[in-house]
Amino acid sequence: MPLDDELVAEIYREHAPVLRRFVVGITSSPDAAEDVVQETILRVWQQAPGITTSMRSYLFRTARNIVIDNFRWQQRRPQQTQTEELEQMAVTVEHVDGLLTKILMEEALGRLSAEHRDVVIALHYRRLTAVQAAGELNVPAGTVKSRAFYALKALRAVLDEMGATP
Repeated sequence: MPLDDELVAEIYREHAPVLRRFVVGITSSPDAAEDVVQETILRVWQQAPGITTSMRSYLFRTARNIVIDNFRWQQRRPQQTQTEELEQMAVTVEHVDGLLTKILMEEALGRLSAEHRDVVIALHYRRLTAVQAAGELNVPAGTVKSRAFYALKALRAVLDEMGATP
């Protein structure tokens, strides 16, 4: 059963601006971006009961899929398809996947405790050793290792909950 109109309008008001910026970054076309945003919100309206991930993750993944579908549809029209466009789309898809991963990880890290998040950032993003991280976090190296173990376990659980793992 689709969502009611007021809830869909609220989702649109809350998420459309950031979603539009995301799609414009992919397509470089404000008109195409608006079409993708509207299609994305339409799919939310149709699929709402089946959405098991966070709304923002669902919106970004759906928008990405719509952009790719639109590109594939354009490829079926040979007079408009050129080699350079195909190469550019491959680069764009890779860029979009990177952006989605970044957004997903930021959201997942935000759900961890501060202690776990700090250790993950220190070890995996800043690439500090356990001893260096211990110095910066002002905790023993053993604590850093223990927190890292439990932080990664918690991060996997969060990503599973968000539907981000295969």
